[in-house]
Amino acid sequence: MNFAQQVMALVAKLAQVGEFSGVVSLWQADKPLLEYTCGLAHRGWQIANRLDTRFRLASVSKMFTAVAILQLVDQNKLSLTTSITDLLDLSQTTIAADVAVKHLLTMSSGIADWFEESENWEAEWAALCREHPLYLLRQNADYLPLFSQQPPNFPAGERYKYNNAGYILLGLAIEALTGQSYFDYVRQHIFTRANMAQADFIPLDAIAANLAEGYVAEEDEETGQTTWRKNIYSTTPEAAADGGAVATAVDLHQFSEALRNGRLLSSASTEAMLTPHISQSDEPINGYLWQYGFGNEFVLSTAGQLIRWGHTGEEDGVSCRFYHYPNHALDVIILGNQSWCAGSLGWQIHDLIQAML
Repeated sequence: MNFAQQVMALVAKLAQVGEFSGVVSLWQADKPLLEYTCGLAHRGWQIANRLDTRFRLASVSKMFTAVAILQLVDQNKLSLTTSITDLLDLSQTTIAADVAVKHLLTMSSGIADWFEESENWEAEWAALCREHPLYLLRQNADYLPLFSQQPPNFPAGERYKYNNAGYILLGLAIEALTGQSYFDYVRQHIFTRANMAQADFIPLDAIAANLAEGYVAEEDEETGQTTWRKNIYSTTPEAAADGGAVATAVDLHQFSEALRNGRLLSSASTEAMLTPHISQSDEPINGYLWQYGFGNEFVLSTAGQLIRWGHTGEEDGVSCRFYHYPNHALDVIILGNQSWCAGSLGWQIHDLIQAML
């Protein structure tokens, strides 16, 4: 079997045992290499996932926020060294005055997150939901009370720590500088310019065409059988600048092509977007060096050779991977509508790429 056939067989096997539901799309040299769909977009009506099905992207859409900020840098409306507290008048918060835009982009700001993940994240998430009903989180500004008065984790620029709150602040910066909502700005200046025809921001409680529902697996303790529930009570109802846009697999390839070919940013900002800026760990993980850039995660060999860039996305009922392998001119797009289904699949495809291409 060739590479595409091996990937297809791999996905089909996972789908058969209920471990993956969604779309896997591979593009090489900007031409489709594999487009495979499986599972159900709507379990109640038994509607199958299709290539034109839109999936919630979770944190993959941090890349859109980063591109939007760099567009404003290109327009001289701010710089990477602009203080976010000065820009948004956050003087009455615990966010330090020296937290700059570049720190937020690279997750090195040290500010408290609106949800601090730990090993007990499920119990802590449940507690957060009880204290702050998710249905009230509708705009970027709605998240500010969750973190703006919390003490910082470390001084700005000291190190990397994954942080969603920084991207909330970047979304607020986009709104302050453009006079548009974050959502309208991204629709106009990223989705339209990249020809992402089906990409949008759609609430979980909205009625929309060609949109996959998100599902969470639950195991019956008595029978051992898996049952499913919708994710509408366990994740944020609206998108925000830290994630949650919806798109098709084709849309994400269109974004990749537009970004790589300079249709979204100046040449200098394109280079900055496609360059790692900070180490995520002092030691290799899974045999690779991991670095973060501007809304972009990079995997390098231990010798420092760039292997791939892109982003992951995980939340209840949503599991996505968007990777570009520059040495192979290859986009790998995995969009899933059940929890935790894309991660291991992404690594298995990665291993095939490393072995065969």
